[in-house]
Amino acid sequence: MRVLIVEDEPVLAGAIRDGLGLEAIAADVAGDGHAALEMLAVNTYDVAVLDRDVPGPSGDEIARGIVASGSGLPILMLTAADRLDDKASGFELGADDYLTKPFALRELVLRLRALDRRRAHHRPPVREIAGLRLDPFRREVFRDGRYVALTRKQFAVLEVLVAAEGGVVSAEELLERAWDENADPFTNAVRITISALRRRLGEPWLIATVPGVGYRIEAPAGGGR
Repeated sequence: MRVLIVEDEPVLAGAIRDGLGLEAIAADVAGDGHAALEMLAVNTYDVAVLDRDVPGPSGDEIARGIVASGSGLPILMLTAADRLDDKASGFELGADDYLTKPFALRELVLRLRALDRRRAHHRPPVREIAGLRLDPFRREVFRDGRYVALTRKQFAVLEVLVAAEGGVVSAEELLERAWDENADPFTNAVRITISALRRRLGEPWLIATVPGVGYRIEAPAGGGR
């Protein structure tokens, strides 16, 4: 999952970014509304987390733009105000969820996962394909009942592949969905991570390479989905 954090307090924004990274969630940070609009124009995100009071175009204005674009990007509003009227106005703007500062990082992670799941056609929280069982909330993966220990980046890549339900995912899309904006587009990170992920999952290999196209989850011969 890749999210955009629009927050003008550098310490808080950095703490959120680093905390989400520990949960295999890539996060880009925009310190003002102008930077946020630029990032939204060039990147694909799964959720936007908007502080309502950022400088430049406010979080409210950014939310209006997201809704008007018709992208369906889920919006989680952040605010220091806990009044019902403030929450109501946020939802009227098109916010999908609301979180009042200060908040626990774990609660933010749970809300982000829930918004991502809701957007993806209400897919079940635990996803299964080709003998794999992936639980994004517990960040656990099992293959044929055997627990598989993965690094955060390996989990993030596998989550994108599993969500594709057997469809091909390009290296470019994996780089965009599982890494943040600082990732080098010419890096071998995707290939290296896929190779390590295959070894962690064990034989027979579940991740197939489609030459010149990308990668997909593929059930072993004689196996099923």
